[in-house]
Amino acid sequence: MPTSMDATATPARSTASLAGLPRVVPPHRAPPERELPIPAYLRSIRDNSLRGFPKRAYEEPVTRRGLLGRSSFILNDPEAIRRVLVENQANYARTTGTTRILRPILGDGLLISEGSAWRHQRRTLAPAFTPRAIDGLVPHISAAVDEGLDRIAEEAAAGPVDLFNAFYRLALEVAGRAMFSVGMDEHGAELRRFIAEYAERMGRPHLLDIVTPPGWPVPLDWSRSRFRRRWIPFLDRIIAARQASDRGQARSGDLLDLLAAARNPDTGAAFSPGELRDQVATMILAGHETTAGTLFWAAYLLALAPEVQERAAAEARAADLADPTGCQSDGRLPLTRAVIDETLRLYPAAFVVVRRALGPDTVAGHAVKKNDIVMVSPWVLHRHRGLWSDPEAFDPGRFLPGAPQPPRFAYLPFGAGPRVCIGAQFALSEAVLSLARMLARFRIVLDEREPVLPQAVVTTQPDRAARFRLIAREPVSP
Repeated sequence: MPTSMDATATPARSTASLAGLPRVVPPHRAPPERELPIPAYLRSIRDNSLRGFPKRAYEEPVTRRGLLGRSSFILNDPEAIRRVLVENQANYARTTGTTRILRPILGDGLLISEGSAWRHQRRTLAPAFTPRAIDGLVPHISAAVDEGLDRIAEEAAAGPVDLFNAFYRLALEVAGRAMFSVGMDEHGAELRRFIAEYAERMGRPHLLDIVTPPGWPVPLDWSRSRFRRRWIPFLDRIIAARQASDRGQARSGDLLDLLAAARNPDTGAAFSPGELRDQVATMILAGHETTAGTLFWAAYLLALAPEVQERAAAEARAADLADPTGCQSDGRLPLTRAVIDETLRLYPAAFVVVRRALGPDTVAGHAVKKNDIVMVSPWVLHRHRGLWSDPEAFDPGRFLPGAPQPPRFAYLPFGAGPRVCIGAQFALSEAVLSLARMLARFRIVLDEREPVLPQAVVTTQPDRAARFRLIAREPVSP
């Protein structure tokens, strides 16, 4: 069946700026030759969703299969993706399972809300995430990155480092500092325990989460409800402590200030205390885990490609990062930014967007019925053979200035359309600055022979704790 891919999609190629360097193909599990049987497919959603994408999904513009009495579609045709995420996005809502899993920990914040509630939140939050507002948060980000790298240096002096956990702590510190303008020394350990408890026991999809109709309880809902009864007071306590510490002092200019000052442009309404809490939970949780994963995979890829690592390190050491504002977008760090972009192509944190059709539609010639499931998987899309040249290879040259742009709607690390990630600019600023400063201080060497494989449940994470040696570089001469 003809689709827009046949006429317009040209595989994205790399620029010559990295010519002569060997291309590295990071290890990964080969996709199954055929669709998994339904029981195995449902297990993959709980354990590692990447196993559920068959080989043909990486080759076809639209892949359809039956799923529990309805159809499920994987879209890789750019125009089909535009149809679902932009042109007719009002016809596609989050699935019941997604809402069941995320609402207890995120509340009704921007990520979960729908319809008029989402529009109110998006319009109210927009001024807090403009490039100018993000630039105002850079001092908080910069201080947290430097302190986090100092802690990593202390660990590295004692031996190999678990970089995922190290980046996890760093990203959580950045999120806390940006949100509250103070470190997470007092609350960070408890916050990590809450997140780990939820992710391990309640955050993995269960069959009943998927098949049970909305409004019907499932066994895990009771555990999630008990968790939320402890989680809400914890968040309220952090917010109250931050607000109390600010009384009688100059405003600190952190993200909490921006959220508290935000007003709906139509009504002038501010967030209620409960709405403010849900936004805080969304920004901290959605931001730090995805950034930690991106930094880990970037470090892993650079350890596999030492020649690229050395070029990026030379760039970082030559750049003036005394004022890091805008360093990811003003031309100071083009290769570092390209490494992050290519990392997000190969290991997108948000590996799949799942939507349920609210009514019938036609997508790339396929009839979509009410309650059918439509998926846009950046993991598959970014490795699709019809859209990318040598798609499994790590090649930051694809994203260097002057390289051909990938086809529209073929590269979606932050989603697309009205629900594109509002924090994308913040995430890129943090990731580029963190990676540049790390490369300026250390040479990253993988300290084991076994491959590190991606595992996708909520975000794309390593399947185990990989150890790295961080070799200190000579200080840059003034």
